Amino acid sequence: MSGSEPLVVVERRGRLGVLVLNRPRAINALVPEMVHLMQRALDDWAADDDIATVLVTGRGDRGLCAGGDLQGMYRSAREGTKESVDFWRDEYVLDHTIATYPKPVVALMDGIVLGGGVGISAHARHRIVTERSSVGMPETRIGFVPDVGGPWLLARAPGELGTHLALTAANADGADAIALGLADVLVPSDRLAELELALETQDPEAVLDGLAIRPPVSSLAAQRPWIDEAYAGDDVLTIVARLRSSDVDAARAAADDIEARSPTAVVLTLAALRRAATLPDLRTALDQDLAVSTYLLSVPDMAEGIRAQVIDKDRSPRWDPPTLAAVDPAPFTHLFT
Repeated sequence: MSGSEPLVVVERRGRLGVLVLNRPRAINALVPEMVHLMQRALDDWAADDDIATVLVTGRGDRGLCAGGDLQGMYRSAREGTKESVDFWRDEYVLDHTIATYPKPVVALMDGIVLGGGVGISAHARHRIVTERSSVGMPETRIGFVPDVGGPWLLARAPGELGTHLALTAANADGADAIALGLADVLVPSDRLAELELALETQDPEAVLDGLAIRPPVSSLAAQRPWIDEAYAGDDVLTIVARLRSSDVDAARAAADDIEARSPTAVVLTLAALRRAATLPDLRTALDQDLAVSTYLLSVPDMAEGIRAQVIDKDRSPRWDPPTLAAVDPAPFTHLFT
C-alpha cells in the first residue's frame, strides 16, 4: 500500500459498491480503521439507489484477510487496556451489518481467509471460494477462541465438522468450506476479474450461475463418520480419548493437534460452540463472542500464544494450565448461561 492510499479502497463501479481491503503485505489483516471505513461505506450505500450490490475483496494475491489485530490484542492483554474490546465491538457490528444487509453482499474468499476474515465474508449473502482458498478459525493456536460469529457458523456445519475445525485450528480448502457451510460456490480464480466486471451491471445470482463450477469432492466431508463419532458430547477429554484410540490416522493426528493448542482455549471453544447451537440469532451469538473475547484478556494464554506465534515467533507457547485435564471451567461457566 502506498502512503496515499486508504486501508480500505471504497469504489463505485456501475451498480456495484466495492470494498477492497488494502494491507496486502499483512494479507489484509484487519485494524480498527479498516472496520470503520467498511462500516461507513455500508451505512452510506444501504439507502443509495445507485448501488445494487456490494463486493468485498482484498488487494494482493495472498488472500482476502488473514484475521484481526493481533498486535492490539497483545497490547490489551499485557497492559490491561480496552483497545481490543473496542475493536471487537466494532468488528462484530460490521459482521452483523454484512449478515443483515438489505442488498446482496458478495465476498471473494480467494486465498487465505482466517479469523476476522471469516467474519467479513462468511456472513455475506454470496460467498465465493476458489481453488486457492484456505479458510479457517485458527484461534486456539494463540490461546484465543473463534469469534466474529464463528461459533454460530461452525455449530451449524453438518455433524461435527465444525467442532473438528474449531478445536484443531485446521484450515479448509474451497470444497471443504462449502461443505462446512462457510461458502456457497466455487469460481476459478482466473475468472474473478470477469466476475467483478459482470457484477457492475448484473445481479449476483445471474453472474454466479454463469461462472460457478462444481467443486471437487470435500475430503473433510468424506471423514464425517469418524469425526461425528469422536466429537460428540460436551467433554474435551472424552473427545481427545476417542480420537487417540481411533484406528484412523487422521483422528490420532487431530488428537495431537488439539493437545498442542491452548487447553483453556480448547475447553472454551467447545463450550462456545455448544451454546451457540442453541442461540436464537447471530446477534446473540456475537454478544457471546464479545463476552468470551473480553474474558480471555484476563487469561495468560492469549498473550502467551500471540507472543509465541507473532511476537517472538518461537512457536513454543507455555500454556497455563498446561494440560486439558488441569483446566478448571468454573471461572468461565457464567459466559454460557
